[in-house]
Amino acid sequence: MSNSSIGASSKLRTASSQPSETSSKRKRGVFQKEFQHMMYGFGDDPNVSLKFYPPTSPLPESVSLMEDIVVEYVTELVHKAQDIGSQRGKLSVEDFLYLVRKDLPKLNRYTELLSMNEELKQARKVFESDEEKLRKVYDDDSVEG
Repeated sequence: MSNSSIGASSKLRTASSQPSETSSKRKRGVFQKEFQHMMYGFGDDPNVSLKFYPPTSPLPESVSLMEDIVVEYVTELVHKAQDIGSQRGKLSVEDFLYLVRKDLPKLNRYTELLSMNEELKQARKVFESDEEKLRKVYDDDSVEG
């Protein structure tokens, strides 16, 4: 690898470590609680001390950093999907699938969540129709009785 490519990559890392203009505009701490729970659930050190029991939550700085990283990633992903979708005039799920097509774990997770969402929609539809039938039967019985 040449020295010029090393210098260019370090410049990219330095530039990307600075907060973007979108992250400076947004309201911070919106997802604080959710990230604390997720980080603990995924094995973050619970900061156990002999003085404090039960374990406390992850460090606020760690939670804030994770929130910044995830929000910036999602924002960039949505902007890229909007660019792709603007060619057709609308944003769709396929735009997101297209963006993650080369990252198989993400693509598999997306498709899994989409199929689960479809199953939940079908279950709600069945539940609502069953509920309507029961309500109709109950109303008919109360009118007759």
